[in-house]
Parts: sequence; C-alpha cells; structure tokens
Amino acid sequence: MLKHGILGLINNSNKTGYEIMTVFRDSLNHFWAAQTSQIYRELQTMEKKGWISQNHVAQTGKPDKNVFSITAEGKEELLRWLRDNNLPGVRNPLLLKTFFMGDLPIEENIAFFKTLRDGFVFPDDGKQASVNAEMYKQAIDHPEKAIYWKFTIEYGLMYQNMHREWCDHCIAELEQMQNIMSKQDQGDIK
Repeated sequence: MLKHGILGLINNSNKTGYEIMTVFRDSLNHFWAAQTSQIYRELQTMEKKGWISQNHVAQTGKPDKNVFSITAEGKEELLRWLRDNNLPGVRNPLLLKTFFMGDLPIEENIAFFKTLRDGFVFPDDGKQASVNAEMYKQAIDHPEKAIYWKFTIEYGLMYQNMHREWCDHCIAELEQMQNIMSKQDQGDIK
C-alpha cells in the first residue's frame, strides 16, 4: 500500500524523492510509517511498472534533482486501488499481544498499559498536522482534495482518544482484579 500512498502524493503534484519524504513525515507518517529507503525502493518499482516517470532537472549552484510525475498508467492504478473495496483483513499486533497477556503478572500488564497509554500521543494534538495540511493544500494542483487530509487528522485524534480510554479501562480492570486477588491472599493467610 505504500506505493499507492506515494502515487497519491505524486498525483497531487510532481515531487522529488525528498519532497515525498517530507510530506510523509509531515502528514502520512501519523498513520502510515515509511522509511526513506522504502520510499526510494517503491519509486524504483513504480517507475519500472510505468506508473511514474522521472525527469532529471539540472540546477545551478545546487545539486541536480529528479522530479517524479504520475503517468496515465499510474493514474489508472491509483483509481483502481481507490475503488477497490476489498480491504485487507484486520491485523493488529497490539490486540494479538493483549490476547495472550494473561501469562504475565498483573503488575507487568498494568505497567504495559500505562506505558502504552502515555506513549500513544498524536503530536501536539494534531495542531502541526493541521498546519501542514493547510500548507500542502496551497501547494497541490487541486486544493479541494485537502478535506480528505483533514478527515485523516480527525480520525487520528479520535483514535488517540479511544486508545487512551481503552488503556484506562484495561488498567482499571486489572487494578480491580489485583485488589481482589490481594484481599483473597490476605484472607488465606489469616
């Protein structure tokens, strides 16, 4: 799916590899992480498939650059992917791990959920992402498309809130279980 994200960015406006990485860092990275090496590998693959073309631009006083453009085949692939209603099955490593955490002591699991809750934070509550979305809105060929970027930011914020609530709920239940078990242990001792 990374290749489709890159196609979408290039479809908005022609970009260098550096510009693609910058947009990823400033926007898509909040919900789809990609390393520089992955982006460049995908660019090579997409060029071989004929989805993008590369134009070498000579510059005076600074290094030359390669600008990527979407081709007709690339636009067709992007639209095919957008229309594809077959979403991938759910794969959530966090829930898989949580399912089996009963094998660990409650104290470790409480600490896990506290760390998870405190570490899952949409940077600055999405303020910079909103600023970046507005900035990119001005830089793309069709600014009306930026409303969908807004949707992803809103999803991220709502997901963050749900995630924190779920962690708080898990912590509360585990602490309640811990208290009950502690009282039972004290009753067994007496």
